[in-house]
Amino acid sequence: MSVQNPAVSWTTDGPVLHIMLNRPPANALGPVIVDGLHSALDEADASAPKVLILSSELPGLFAAGADIKHMTTVDAASFRAYGDTLRSGLDRLAAHPALSIAAIEGLALGGGLELAMACTLRVAGAEAKLGLPEVKLGLIPGAGGTQRLPRLVGRGAALDIMLTGRQVEGTEALRIGLVDRLVPAGAALSAARDLAGELCAASAPAQQAVVRTVDAAFDLPLAAGLRYEVEQIQALFELGEAAEGLRAFVDKRPPNFA
Repeated sequence: MSVQNPAVSWTTDGPVLHIMLNRPPANALGPVIVDGLHSALDEADASAPKVLILSSELPGLFAAGADIKHMTTVDAASFRAYGDTLRSGLDRLAAHPALSIAAIEGLALGGGLELAMACTLRVAGAEAKLGLPEVKLGLIPGAGGTQRLPRLVGRGAALDIMLTGRQVEGTEALRIGLVDRLVPAGAALSAARDLAGELCAASAPAQQAVVRTVDAAFDLPLAAGLRYEVEQIQALFELGEAAEGLRAFVDKRPPNFA
């Protein structure tokens, strides 16, 4: 069992692991939260949930970015070490076999948005504001933002957001694909839980194959991507849960997926 700290805690509800950030005043992603995220992911590795939910316990705030105060106190080597630890946590989240949902209320800026973008899906309250303001500090997004944002919204919209450092409101975020579902303010966590329930009803191996195959569309030429799709569906038929899913359909019953 991983050790929880006051800044990052988690609860388990069946196949869902809910990770909560709570580091006033802004959930700055300093060493305390980064270490806590790694501990939460250790727990996810051990307990193998189907879905992870990430949310904040601070009202009107998901996470307002990296820990700028910490960054002003370190030398170049320590800055790199801090960045490497943060990046490794987000990379672990993005690569985790469990699907993940960011439940965003209020501000998700800088590293906070990078954390949300490392999740599989994002659900936002209507008053959410998202952005990558690093250029205003003389920096660029350094925890995956320059790579994940274009994959979500396209090159032009990503450049607009990063070059200006502006905040994107919820309706625009939904329109450009930065968030996947927009709900009334205050309802993001409830909606994320409902979405987690939908996700838990399907086959996890098939869902993981969907993510792999869609991601491959950004990295492979079309012909190679189509071949990869064939490999994935064949593997699911031979080794996955397709036999149970197909039999359940014929028997007119719910499938009994693991």
